[in-house]
Amino acid sequence: MAFCATCGSPVEGQFCPKCGSRVGAAPSAASGPAMQTAGAMADNVASALCYVLGFITGIIFLVLAPYNKNPAIKFHAFQAIFLSVACIAASIVLDMLLVMMHLWELIQLVRLASWGIHLYMAWMAYQGKNIVLPVIGPIAQQQARN
Repeated sequence: MAFCATCGSPVEGQFCPKCGSRVGAAPSAASGPAMQTAGAMADNVASALCYVLGFITGIIFLVLAPYNKNPAIKFHAFQAIFLSVACIAASIVLDMLLVMMHLWELIQLVRLASWGIHLYMAWMAYQGKNIVLPVIGPIAQQQARN
């Protein structure tokens, strides 16, 4: 099902029943993020959901048929997977260092920061902004092209 790029309501046909704008017409500058469709879910929603559960949802969107053909969603799925793996590795290393320095209280801050990065990336993907993270972003772009 397509969604109106102006008001976001579901559209069946060429015109939006709510605002009357033509589906597929260029959205005005005042409208929010572009809501193109890829199957049953808008691209920005699918891209944002890639980051919600890290590598789990990233893998899910790489496997599901309508989404694994969209390069934007594939990029966010790969970047979510790589970001999750990097956060897990960094968390293990930092946890060991903090335990050796008897700073157990800071371990929760490391986990909170990792969760915050995922939420920030999900929010930016939902808004249609394509943030390429250092090191893992170019790798995700290359994988999304294949």
